Amino acid sequence: MAGESSKRSNLVDVTYQHLHKLVTGQLEGTSVDQVAEIIQYRVHQLRHVSNPFGSPSEASRKKVQSGSVTLRDKVTLTLTHWVREASLAVSKEFDIDEVEAAILVRSFFYNEGVAPGKGGSHGGPVEETIEAITSFYYSERISILRILPPLFRAQAGGGTVITDIASEIIPEIIPDGKQFTEQVIAEYIRKTQEPIPRRFASDVKKAAMWAKQNVKEQLALLEILFWCLWDYTPCDGSVVIKVYETAFDTNLGSVQTNSTLLLDEECSQVLQDMAALWILVTIEVLELERVADPRELRISGEPPVREIYWLSPPSLQRIHELVTSHTDSQFACTYSAWAFFLSRFSTLCSSLKELPQEYMPFFEMILPIIDRSYSKMREPTHVLMANAAMQPEAGLLRLLLTLLTASPLLVTSIAWKTGSSVTDPNALAYRSVLKGFIVALVELVPVELIPEFDVFVEVWIALFGRSESKSISAISRQFWQDDWHHGTARRAVFDVARTRFPVQCKPLIRLLRAMTASGFLDTDPLYSASQGVTSPAELELKDICGQYVFQYFDRLSTFTQIIPISACSGPHTQYEKLPERMISSSASTGLTYTNLRPLKLPGGSTLPAKSIGRLLNGDGGDVVVVAWQHEHSGWKVILEILTDYVNRRRMISSGGYDDNITFGRRTDPQPQVLRLEDIGIEMDMAGDDLLATDILDLLRSVVQDSPELAVQLLQTLETGDTVNAHSMLETEAPDLVQLTTLILEDALSHHTTQHRSPPCIQLVTSAMSVLSALLALPLYSSRVWLYIRSTAALFGSERTVGFTSAVLAAERLTGQYTMTLALLNLVHQLFNEASSTVLCVLQDTPNLQKVKEEVLMRATRFIHSEIWIEHAAWKYTQLGDRFEIGRRVSTFYANILHHAPPLYKDAPFATLSQAVMEALISHATTSAINPLIQPLTAAAPVLANLESTRRLGDARRLIYMLQSHLTLIRMLLISKQKANSTKLCLLEQSLCTRVSGGFSQSTAAKADPIDALASMAQEHRMGRILPSTAMEVLFSLCISLSSAQESSPTIIGHLSDPEATVTSMVRLIMHPYEEPSLRKAVWSFIILAIDREPALAGLFVSGRFRTPGVKGKETATDDSTSSRTFSALTIAVGMLEQWKDLWEINPQGLSSVLSFLHTVWEHGHEHKPTLASVCQDAAFFDHLVAIVKEELGPVPDYKTEVFENVDGVQRSSHHLAVCSYAYRMMVKAYAVGILALDIQMSLPQRRLEVPAKPAAYRAIQPILHNEEHIVDLIAEAGASTFDPTLYDDLHDRAQVTTPTLVLDHLRIQKSLPEREFGDDFAFSTSLLQHKLQPYAGLLVEETLDIQKSLMSINLNMSLAQAQTTLTESWQFLLLQAVPFSRGDTAVRPTVLSLAADLATDIGNEKRSGDMMADVHNARLKLLLSLLELAWFSTSDTLIEVQHFASLANSLRNIVLNEAQPPSRSFLGELTVPFHRPLLQAAYFCARHSRTLLRRPKLLVADQRLSITSMLKAVLELVVDALRGIFDSARQRLDALVDQDMELLVAVFEQCTRPDLNPSTAFWLSKCQQSDVIRASLQLFSQMDIVGYSDIAFLRSRKQPMYTSHVLSFHRALASIPSAAERLASESILSAYSENALTAAIRTGSVDIVLPDLPGERSPAHSTYCSMLSVLTGVATALGHHGQYFIVDACALVQLYGDQIHRALSWTIGDSFTLPLLEEMEQTVNLFYAISCSPKTDEAVKRTMQFFTSNALLLLQQLNYALTHQNHLASLFEPVTADERARYEADGPQASSVSSSSDVVDLARRPFLARLVHRLFKLSGSILLTLLNISRAEAVLLGEPEDWPVEQALIVPHSKVVLGEPISIGTLLELGNHTLDVLRHLSDRPAAQTVAVVRSRAAEIPPDVRESVASTRRNLEAVVFYAVTQLALWLGKRESEGSLHDMDAEEGTSELQISEKERRAVRRQSVTMAERLRRGMTGEMAMDLQGLLTRAQPVIAKSDKLLEKKDTDLTAILLNFLSERVLLSS
Repeated sequence: MAGESSKRSNLVDVTYQHLHKLVTGQLEGTSVDQVAEIIQYRVHQLRHVSNPFGSPSEASRKKVQSGSVTLRDKVTLTLTHWVREASLAVSKEFDIDEVEAAILVRSFFYNEGVAPGKGGSHGGPVEETIEAITSFYYSERISILRILPPLFRAQAGGGTVITDIASEIIPEIIPDGKQFTEQVIAEYIRKTQEPIPRRFASDVKKAAMWAKQNVKEQLALLEILFWCLWDYTPCDGSVVIKVYETAFDTNLGSVQTNSTLLLDEECSQVLQDMAALWILVTIEVLELERVADPRELRISGEPPVREIYWLSPPSLQRIHELVTSHTDSQFACTYSAWAFFLSRFSTLCSSLKELPQEYMPFFEMILPIIDRSYSKMREPTHVLMANAAMQPEAGLLRLLLTLLTASPLLVTSIAWKTGSSVTDPNALAYRSVLKGFIVALVELVPVELIPEFDVFVEVWIALFGRSESKSISAISRQFWQDDWHHGTARRAVFDVARTRFPVQCKPLIRLLRAMTASGFLDTDPLYSASQGVTSPAELELKDICGQYVFQYFDRLSTFTQIIPISACSGPHTQYEKLPERMISSSASTGLTYTNLRPLKLPGGSTLPAKSIGRLLNGDGGDVVVVAWQHEHSGWKVILEILTDYVNRRRMISSGGYDDNITFGRRTDPQPQVLRLEDIGIEMDMAGDDLLATDILDLLRSVVQDSPELAVQLLQTLETGDTVNAHSMLETEAPDLVQLTTLILEDALSHHTTQHRSPPCIQLVTSAMSVLSALLALPLYSSRVWLYIRSTAALFGSERTVGFTSAVLAAERLTGQYTMTLALLNLVHQLFNEASSTVLCVLQDTPNLQKVKEEVLMRATRFIHSEIWIEHAAWKYTQLGDRFEIGRRVSTFYANILHHAPPLYKDAPFATLSQAVMEALISHATTSAINPLIQPLTAAAPVLANLESTRRLGDARRLIYMLQSHLTLIRMLLISKQKANSTKLCLLEQSLCTRVSGGFSQSTAAKADPIDALASMAQEHRMGRILPSTAMEVLFSLCISLSSAQESSPTIIGHLSDPEATVTSMVRLIMHPYEEPSLRKAVWSFIILAIDREPALAGLFVSGRFRTPGVKGKETATDDSTSSRTFSALTIAVGMLEQWKDLWEINPQGLSSVLSFLHTVWEHGHEHKPTLASVCQDAAFFDHLVAIVKEELGPVPDYKTEVFENVDGVQRSSHHLAVCSYAYRMMVKAYAVGILALDIQMSLPQRRLEVPAKPAAYRAIQPILHNEEHIVDLIAEAGASTFDPTLYDDLHDRAQVTTPTLVLDHLRIQKSLPEREFGDDFAFSTSLLQHKLQPYAGLLVEETLDIQKSLMSINLNMSLAQAQTTLTESWQFLLLQAVPFSRGDTAVRPTVLSLAADLATDIGNEKRSGDMMADVHNARLKLLLSLLELAWFSTSDTLIEVQHFASLANSLRNIVLNEAQPPSRSFLGELTVPFHRPLLQAAYFCARHSRTLLRRPKLLVADQRLSITSMLKAVLELVVDALRGIFDSARQRLDALVDQDMELLVAVFEQCTRPDLNPSTAFWLSKCQQSDVIRASLQLFSQMDIVGYSDIAFLRSRKQPMYTSHVLSFHRALASIPSAAERLASESILSAYSENALTAAIRTGSVDIVLPDLPGERSPAHSTYCSMLSVLTGVATALGHHGQYFIVDACALVQLYGDQIHRALSWTIGDSFTLPLLEEMEQTVNLFYAISCSPKTDEAVKRTMQFFTSNALLLLQQLNYALTHQNHLASLFEPVTADERARYEADGPQASSVSSSSDVVDLARRPFLARLVHRLFKLSGSILLTLLNISRAEAVLLGEPEDWPVEQALIVPHSKVVLGEPISIGTLLELGNHTLDVLRHLSDRPAAQTVAVVRSRAAEIPPDVRESVASTRRNLEAVVFYAVTQLALWLGKRESEGSLHDMDAEEGTSELQISEKERRAVRRQSVTMAERLRRGMTGEMAMDLQGLLTRAQPVIAKSDKLLEKKDTDLTAILLNFLSERVLLSS
């Protein structure tokens, strides 16, 4: 917003709603200090609960109107005109302070995502904004009140993260607790009596909203009152009186002034909640626990520490009057609590010797006067009150039961369902108050005398057993450890229940189950399936309570039996009544009985004879109930009951039941065995399902989550005597696992076989739950697996369906799915056990693993086919059940994928994960996908509907289901990506298709899943986890869509309002107190969208689709601020300004910001207009440079030795330090990368242009030029802390403890951008902990060491990854700095020093491994970038030479490094090969070594030795690698192989240069050993030279694979004589004559262009020219020693004859191209090389004759071209685009002019100048070849009689005819033109170019020195050839010369004349024809003489330009011409 201060205000950013979340412990990235700071500035508001936002004032109004407000936190808030208007309007509307209204308005705009200015002058009236902000204002008021209870709770209870804050801030907020309490009560009373404000009187809707808000605030005030009285405010008399008066006057909150507006369901619920809370407050304020403690209840002696109400007698009288005057049933709890106080107070007073006088009036009120016989008050007041309260009509117990089972205050699920406004439902303090009341009640009234004992038992069970464990574990523990030992009264309920056991089993069993602190049963209607995770503290408390329950039930002191009266008399008397005289008289125990013989009781214990039993019923009936004093185990009794139940059920199933049936031979039992029916147990004789259910519930409550106790219990059941119900003596008694399985089978089959009987849901559910609990016990879990496998009742089999399907189908009729949920829980526990024990099972019992996988596969198939596909269509009484079923199934699928990623085919449960992938991905059907997709699209409307109907429990379950579904979707997408599948699956297609919601008809409208996912991120009502999970799914989906081969949909195409969605996401990332996980997820998605989604990227960067055209829109600073566009870019740039704070506090967040900017700059050209303003801001780059310069400090330790608990998660003690360090490194890496990308973006498109220094380079340049900075930064970038020994350590530890552990199976499947640095970065520590559970108890230290090792690996990987990224960023930056810093003499020494140091570190590397190869590659690239920056130099200083020598030595060490051998990289054994940068570095060193070696005395011996050693190591590597590469190339076409071959050949070429490596012995022998030369020739013969086998590659690269590199390798060899000899001996001619191009060459059809490559040169033509070049090189290198090669080469020339003739037949009328020119040059060079060899062989002579005939014609054409250069330019046709650009850069020129002007013309035409230069060179080469062929040197030096007159080919006449061979006239013309050019060039500076370059695109012409050399060479060749040809012509015999011969082009060389005849002819007289011929020759000779004379000074002058003195050939030729030609003529 406009006017934002650079420092943000927490008062605006943090709402009171958010602050409430913080104080409840949901910090989520916010530090405790930050929370304290946030609260500190709100103390005033928290203190004044009556008016937290103040009242309007003139001073505040003026501040707001001024437009600038300084807030309480000293932050100045600038208010726009619109915000000022809205603030004043809000202040007036709600009657609050204007400044507070301004804060409220700004906070509303900022936190609710509402753009300011939607109304007002820009969009509507101010009333619209007020209407929008009303709900926010009301919510803030409620939140202010809700902040105090968590603070009170934290201060009182301790142990929370904000305890210290609460302890400090509560006294500051409430300095006087009593005064504050009175203030709260007064405000509550005021609100109950407050009428509707007048401004709302006419608006019923607003009035109703205000009234509802009013009662909600009353409830919040009551909560404050409760917590204030809990431990802060002393309950003195005045406070108690005030509380009671208020409670009674308001009738527990029901008396409301505005009651007529409180008739809707929500308001009624709030009133009920207030009544319940008032009941608790009225009990709490009496402090019954202190009353029950005699040490606390005192009225004399020392006063108590805290004031208390019983110290004030008048207060007691007033309280008594208030209580006794309100005897309605709703006050029954208060009435009874006061009765308890009176009883204790009466006892206290009775015990005093003297009652204080001030208490006498009150004492007389409550106690009768004993000595007054006429008094009607025979009982004390408390007794009468207690008796009255306990009467059923008083409703006390029913009220308590209602509170405990129907009030949202004490039942979380009810609170969820009703949408209660209670802040903290079912808080421990609430139940603690009731627990104290219940304990007081049993001390007040003996349990035996309670009329409704059964109801009391239900109340007890509801208090201790029907709740979440966290709310009852503490009070259950307190009861067992304190109350149990406080006296018999408090445990009397258990004594009563025990005395009835086992005749009446249920009371004791149910009471004990409740006291296990396990909480809800899943069959309880109040149970909510999503109860959350039980904390370790709760588990500890539960274990304590379970131990007490076990010990108590295991040692019951009585055994009750019903005895028929007939058994007590008669001849077979078994029992007899004892007379009283035989009983101890110490106490009256009533009637007693004894047994006359031993009895084996149910459970297996034996009651000895003569045992004593107490009569429990009246004497005289048909039966007597006797409680034997006999210690026995109740656990054995319930095992007896279960065994008997199974027996009875089996008998029923088999057709009847017989009491006398036994399973073994009958014996006369001694003692007598009593069965259950013999003792009179109350149960159904056919099998009591409810009793069996209660027993199973007790068992699972004790067993669950308590492994040690469970083992102890099961051992108790299995040891001792066998239960009586088992009479099959030949078999063992069934254990609990077998019994449970049999019960479950019977329950399932009973429904199937008897269709009319409904299934016993509770029994089935309990049996499944017991099996689930037993799975956690290693000793018994295998039994469960085997029993489940053996039965087909549960999941069926391949041949049977099983009973479960039919039983579950029965649930669909009722719409309640308790059994289905229990079954899913059982399957979840099965997989949990199997996955946690997989390591030990694979190690010890691998066959059991197969059993488990078989069972799980059956279960998975059953769930998928019977539940998952169909559950959406079932009917539900509670919609939450549908959500819970969906959640459990998707969680099960997700767990499978998490524990067994489909990527690992050989991992445990691989078949299971593959089955899930097939069902949902590869073979998915619509019915399988719809349950995942439909809830996403319908979630928002369904959630809104559930909230509006107050069904918040269902809404919560919907959120949990969505979380699970999204997790599964994300894992499926990740697994698909890991499988490298590029085809869209059905899941992806469904996510990109509009679908209908499936929850109800109201949600049937079609919606887009992607749009729904994007909307979830903005839904705060969906919790903390769901929004971030939705963004993660969008992230994975975006990756999948962008990776698809076919045209895939885009994310933006499925957003209903892209701009609004983007704006909401931007607001999420800009909010500093939003959930960190959500902000990170949104950042990650935005970064990915920038990279993968161009349209969405533009929206994130610019904030809109197109630039607005409204004038002044973007420059307005006041009202138009409301329409200002926010973008992710502006937010990121703004955050960069605060980088220093984020660096210290939140480096991860800063990393996300920099990562976003880095990605934007990667696509900078797409967003260049938007980035322009940012790039122009120098401060932006200053921030980046400051980040780059920021010191990281020392690398933190990563070896974990100690664990820490962070937010309930076990972390390494180094986690936080490593995270911060790694993210800071990433920040620096991104900063460096942004600078590099900006430099790259600023460079011109064409590299030829000289770039201006961009702002980014100017910012970073001081660092690059500062030696201290750059040394530190490069050292930082080149460092790596990767430690591969950690893997070895983990492997060694695992081999000892868990040899079946595979580290790869723990690898996290998320993509790298999604992972977080730290101890869970690469491998899942939670997964490891899960797999190590079986070892945790036995091998504690070993398992901890393994976990520490894995955490150390993750920490080390985090550092290594960040360091590698930093290395790569610096490498990229140095490359971008090359155009500006390369060769800088000030920088080069430092850069070379850095390169040498870095190379030393790399060369000394001792670490190995694949990850280290990645680090090695990055460091080599960094080294290469340093070398690129240093570049080559011809003026190295001594210090630079020293650094280079060190570099060369280190490069040798790198090549020979054993830890990271380059050979592995070449062989492809590494994931990230590193040989390419290594080869490039080797190329640099080799090439620069050549430069240094050319300078004499520069290198010392050690330096030369270092270079030599480096070359030897590199050559050995390169030769071996080349052999492998050539072999690989023969097998496949691979672009990487092509690239490797190119680098290898380049390095080989440099390292084998004679000036660098004079001796070829080493590397040639290496070539011979590896046979690399032959391999290259074989490759050349077999490969596709043209590239038609991969036309796509050919079109992209413009050249075929391998061809050019193989030929370059051959050229390198051919340039060295010894290597050329080896090349020739390996049959290069054979390879060049038999290859893919041979046919085309033979027919002369190798064209310059190909139809398939328009605008490009034909690769075939390029290859052909290269082949000629290689052959030339070999022939030249062999010289006179290669006569045999020359002969074979001539045969090859004959083979190539047509193509050669085609090239040499060019005429001036044909078009001219550069490839044609190259072909001519290479052809002529080949003939020149052949001409230099002996020409004795006939094949050679024929070849020379072939060339001569073509060359004489070609020279004629070249002469015309050189003398008519403008015409030459008109003939030129560019082939490639580059040629055309260079050609057209010359510009339009005038028509052809004279030759002299042509020369001048060349000065303006650089391309033509280069072309003419090459033609001069070609002409000179042709003439030199002709000179060799005609043996011109022999003519010049030999005697005439030795001249080869047969080579007189040039006719001595002056005619120049284009279609004929050249004549002397042609040579004269060419010579004169060449001389003119040479003369013109000789007058210019040597270094100057011959033409002026006016454009960067133009051709770079040769310099004057180069042109002079080629021109002089051509001139000398012309005159040499002309003079010798003229001499040869004159040397012919007379008979050979005639006019006809003179006119003919052919010479007379065919006539053979002997030496004797030639001398005779010379002596003959000259004929007329001879004289004529000589005359013409003389004329030519004179012209030649003149040419030579003119050329002589020019050539002499050229010597100076060439800086060398050559022999003056013109003088020699002049002498020869004078002596041998002119004289002869």
